[in-house]
Amino acid sequence: MNPILLIAIFLILPAIATTLGSSVVYFFKCKSLNPKIEKIFNGFAAGVMFAASVFGLIIPSMETPIDYMSPIVVTIIGILLGVALLLLIDHVIPHIHGDNEEEGPKTEKVSRANKLFLAITIHNIPEGLSVGVALGVAFSLFTNQGGDIFTVMSQAMVLSIAIAIQNIPEGAATVLPLKESTNSSHKAFGYGVLSGIIEPLAGLVGLFLAFYIEILMPWALAFAAGCMIYVTVEDLIPNAVKGEHSHYGVLSFVGGFIIMMVLDVLLG
Repeated sequence: MNPILLIAIFLILPAIATTLGSSVVYFFKCKSLNPKIEKIFNGFAAGVMFAASVFGLIIPSMETPIDYMSPIVVTIIGILLGVALLLLIDHVIPHIHGDNEEEGPKTEKVSRANKLFLAITIHNIPEGLSVGVALGVAFSLFTNQGGDIFTVMSQAMVLSIAIAIQNIPEGAATVLPLKESTNSSHKAFGYGVLSGIIEPLAGLVGLFLAFYIEILMPWALAFAAGCMIYVTVEDLIPNAVKGEHSHYGVLSFVGGFIIMMVLDVLLG
């Protein structure tokens, strides 16, 4: 298969999954998901994203040959930079988390629907960036070393598939509050689709950095991991374990982690 076509497929796969998940807004009349189901979705997404950060980003970053600094030091600094960026975004962009907690500057100029959308976007950017970085690293290896394209790009493909899997329930969980805020299934679905489109756009940035600026490869991998870890710990895990029946979130986290680990072994 043409490597460019393969990259394009796995770059947009998470966005397609988000759109598919967002379509439930036309089939659910409720304003939000059952709390137990929401915990399961958040826990599963957290498990997948955490495992993806470790297997798909951090380990490859540490295994990248570097002659100017210890790979572990580069990975640590990259992770901290990713966390710092998301921390900054949390403080400068007004947004509302799924638990109705508002963060960032307090302003009435931005509607509730837009604040919910911005929260989803903040979540999706690290996912898209991570997939793009992984694809860029794999494409660079294929360009320089050759080999079977599917073998070389297997880890990046696993990362894309894993994020796409968790994007389906995640998309469903995020559009229902938007439906309540906008009083329109069409608008809520549109927000969901747009939030999905953000992912391949962020992915293109990661792809460019990892492929065209070779020295940034380990930095980009670790940076994307830091972004994903921040979102996982700051948003997904608290929503998965808060209140009653926290075991639903814990068990689904373990399930998501195991699925990602199995995918990495089978396809990687």
